[in-house]
Amino acid sequence: MQTVSAGLITQRGNKIQRFFRTAIKQRYLYLMSLPFIAWIFVFSYLPIWGWTTAFMKYKPSRSFWEQEWVGFQYFKELLADERFYMVMRNTLAMSIMGLVIGFTVPIIFAVFLNELKGKMFKKSLQTISYLPHFVSWVVVAGLVYKMLSTDNGAVNDLLMWLGIIDQPVQFMAKETWFWGIVTISDLWKEMGWNSIIFLAAIAGIDQELYDASRVDGASRFRQIWHITLPGIRSVIIVLLILSIGHLIQIGFEKQFLLGNPLVVNYSEVLDLYALNYGLALNRFPFGTAVGIFNSLVSIVLLVSANALFKRYSNESVY
Repeated sequence: MQTVSAGLITQRGNKIQRFFRTAIKQRYLYLMSLPFIAWIFVFSYLPIWGWTTAFMKYKPSRSFWEQEWVGFQYFKELLADERFYMVMRNTLAMSIMGLVIGFTVPIIFAVFLNELKGKMFKKSLQTISYLPHFVSWVVVAGLVYKMLSTDNGAVNDLLMWLGIIDQPVQFMAKETWFWGIVTISDLWKEMGWNSIIFLAAIAGIDQELYDASRVDGASRFRQIWHITLPGIRSVIIVLLILSIGHLIQIGFEKQFLLGNPLVVNYSEVLDLYALNYGLALNRFPFGTAVGIFNSLVSIVLLVSANALFKRYSNESVY
């Protein structure tokens, strides 16, 4: 027994020595990372202290020690509010639609770009697809409203010219269409940008695999199915896990700018709910409780997705 304990102590000592030797060799890399570690600590971890306001009747005029603690009162109010469940429905619906469409289409687009032969056309198409990412959502929302307008809107004019409709349709007044409009708008804006990492992964695949497959008579579709997609499988899984972890953290810019009072029951998401019923009404503890709920659900989704993929595909983030 003593021999086993001594062996374990020796192994730990060797690991510590190897760690310090590696740290000394790579000291400049560690020094370069210090500003980023400090940035993450200051802007990501230090604000967690503010979560304490969700458990007290927060009064800005009082110091931390003078606040009245109320426990889980605001979380109980949150779970008892019927509107909260409607907001969760909207958040999950738009998140899942964005995950299914907004994650899959960039992969297809990256494969499509990789298969193009003309360099000039390929570069031009890449540049055009990237540009919307740098456009503000304020501008994008204005374009979407103009395109879908009943007054000389391009979409209505096209549908009437094709004979599909007889009179203009008020797209932005249709509640059940709002999720689709947001998803398509987001796809148009981010598709090119999201495809960059997949293009980079495809570029890292050994070209000899393609040469060998062509010698064996494989078609381009077979090359995509048996070489390209398996070659970027790890990247796809890691990004999918991270996307699942952010499933309900979709922000509120798109919904805030594209929404209106006619579609509010389908446009309001969790972050907007925290803004409208928390910060806007000076209910800071309630808004903080919504934020904590959002973060905890995201952590659970991330850990669960990582565990499932690690078990069934041997691929994971950690």
